[in-house]
Amino acid sequence: MKVEQIYTGCLAHGAYYIESNGEVAIIDPLRETEPYLQRAEKDGARIKYILETHFHADFVSGHLDLATKTAGTIVYGPTAKPAFPAYVGKHGEKLKLGNVEIELLHTPGHTMESSCFLLYDENGKPTALFTGDTLFIGDVGRPDLAQHVIAELTQEKLADHLYDSLRTVILPLPDDLVVYPGHGAGSACGKKMSSETTDTLGHQKATNYALRPGLSKDEFRTELLTGLTPPPAYFPQNVLMNIKGYESLDEVMHRGMTPLTPIAFEAAVAETDALVLDTRKPEDFIRGYIPGSINIGIDGNFAPWAGALIPDVQQDILLVCEPGREEEVIIRLSRVGFDHTIGYLNGGFEAWKKAGNAIDQIQSVSTQAFASAYKNNPELPILDVRKQSEYDSEHILGAVNAPLDYVNESMLLAETDKTWYVHCAGGYRSVIFISILQARGYRNLINVEGGFKAIKDTGEFRISEYHSPATML
Repeated sequence: MKVEQIYTGCLAHGAYYIESNGEVAIIDPLRETEPYLQRAEKDGARIKYILETHFHADFVSGHLDLATKTAGTIVYGPTAKPAFPAYVGKHGEKLKLGNVEIELLHTPGHTMESSCFLLYDENGKPTALFTGDTLFIGDVGRPDLAQHVIAELTQEKLADHLYDSLRTVILPLPDDLVVYPGHGAGSACGKKMSSETTDTLGHQKATNYALRPGLSKDEFRTELLTGLTPPPAYFPQNVLMNIKGYESLDEVMHRGMTPLTPIAFEAAVAETDALVLDTRKPEDFIRGYIPGSINIGIDGNFAPWAGALIPDVQQDILLVCEPGREEEVIIRLSRVGFDHTIGYLNGGFEAWKKAGNAIDQIQSVSTQAFASAYKNNPELPILDVRKQSEYDSEHILGAVNAPLDYVNESMLLAETDKTWYVHCAGGYRSVIFISILQARGYRNLINVEGGFKAIKDTGEFRISEYHSPATML
């Protein structure tokens, strides 16, 4: 028997590969199927099951393409109603995989169909628990996502279901089980996850607030709901794609990998409503970019920010990438449901410049120059575009919090005659923020390079007292 975690840092997501005697189960696969197909081929095995812990919100699963390419059976827990062929199992039902068995455990709460999968080894001993978004390391799944898809659900009702699932299904299981969760720190599916991606159930019983002995349902509900922020806008759209189905990734890639000359690219911008998305490094973008384009750098948390900031997954997108990275960008967009990339600028931004086309820039200053300006004027208008939890933990006194997640609301701040200095934690988000507002015509924003850590390290700024963050959302 083999068990492997396939972890993707950008989405803080764990998929799983289980093999026994030539048969494979894949749990919660990402959109691109090739890694799973290649892994099974390496073992000379066939993919028998594609196990889905729930209808995911933060990414589009690869279940449909993987089933098409392998004839594997897609499996959901009770109450799931997919719009495609799948097996909806029963609580306590065991699936045979080679010489081992996998038991389906229905654990509603994060969503109503949420389920865990309990793995029994060749001797019938339970050894591993794949918990999806029911139980994380140090946390549990947020209970407010399914209510955005099913109107009669509330986060309070889902929290109560989750409490019952943890108490009646998870806690009675053996302490020596290895817990393999669906996500780790950085995911928006939980509010305070550990950076660890596995643990024993016994250690989680001892350390996870949600599994605390004597915790009442009312106390659990209060603790679970405290610190939640509105989920990213793309979450409900991804859920519907996972329920209803989607276009094959092969077709998405074929359409997106269309190279366009600068002339053809400029024509496509003029003739369509496509968003021009520049995925280069922020430090490259600020020095020159195509007017009207926005920057979300591929080397950061690219897919979650694309999902949070581009309102409609049906949006047509034209890409400006570092040459050679176009395929990577299209795949990562498709992971969060953006299937309508219609081409990319062949040769990247340098080709645009060589063609003599107009370019735009973002005004940017070093941390030292920012410190000098602040010293001369402690009332300097400052926008801190980090999350509210980061701002509440520690910030420049007098800075206004304008989280990137809610950039549309921050336009009201930009609609003043002030010139704002904009910073985030390290420089990634501030450039995204300014690029969006400059695309809408605002020119009174200056990027601060280096972000909050560099600012604090200068010792030149008045900083609030540090408070440990209560949530990472």
